[in-house]
Amino acid sequence: MLQIANVSFAYDEAPVLADISFEVGKGEHLSIIGESGCGKSTLLKIVYGLLHINVGEVFWNETRVMGPLYSLVPGEPYMKYLSQDFDLMPFTTVRENVSQYLSVFDLEEMERRTQELLKMIEMEAFANTKVKNLSGGQQQRVALARVLAQEPEILLLDEPFSHIDNFRKNGLRRKLFAYLKKQGITCLTATHDYNDVLPFADRVIVLKDQHIIADEPTTALYQNPKSLYIASLFGEANEIPVNIVKSYADTKRRIIVYAHEFKVSQTSGLSVTVKKCYPMGSHFLVEGCSEDQTIYFNSSLHLDSEAEVFLNISLETINKRLV
Repeated sequence: MLQIANVSFAYDEAPVLADISFEVGKGEHLSIIGESGCGKSTLLKIVYGLLHINVGEVFWNETRVMGPLYSLVPGEPYMKYLSQDFDLMPFTTVRENVSQYLSVFDLEEMERRTQELLKMIEMEAFANTKVKNLSGGQQQRVALARVLAQEPEILLLDEPFSHIDNFRKNGLRRKLFAYLKKQGITCLTATHDYNDVLPFADRVIVLKDQHIIADEPTTALYQNPKSLYIASLFGEANEIPVNIVKSYADTKRRIIVYAHEFKVSQTSGLSVTVKKCYPMGSHFLVEGCSEDQTIYFNSSLHLDSEAEVFLNISLETINKRLV
């Protein structure tokens, strides 16, 4: 089990993290999300032992992560960290970058494992290409295969698909996270992309203003976000007074509603004036205005600017979202 206890950290007196505590079980996949600059990458570096902390402790089972002041080579051997700069060997081939880190002495087994990893990252055709001749996205895939070759007990991923085009990104996500589950590898992923989170993470931690503001199972957090900030990390969302969507409600409490949860009607509901309509492929994202509040909602049809429509929300959504 990974244990982070009461960790605080600052860069040159500028606080980044304050009193951070959580645990991650063996084989669990934890996603760390939050706005840019909230400390996601810093937290991974602390867990790996790249940054020294004066306050707090990090343990993997009974072993304490000591940090750079106590290690000639920062980082822990049972843990691997895929950073946003890939740290590859540019003048050697893709195959060599991967196979060099395999703890296998039998040549046939080494070749089998190398091919397995190259297939996972869909780079078999580039096995003999020097890394310096690859694109940024291809290099990121090689870096991913290289950390997997080392068979870590814990894998730390910092924006692991940020350079990879959408054509390959979705398939690579499915292959990678299925592989980690099969191998029982504990995984921490820092990301700004909810597509890295919703289908794959067992649990989510949300960082804001130096603190953890949410730590919940992924589906539960998505379905019942406690703030607009949390909901917005999963997609377009709104915070509105409940009494403007249900006129009979005698409360001024507010409700979080995702754009896709509004149902458009031509006859009754919350009156909204359309301002802009953005094509999204399978639907339109509509920016509207109601009682001087901007509201975002989805529509299956294009809506003209200044058109009046009505929005409805299910009673189930209202009951579980009151904040």
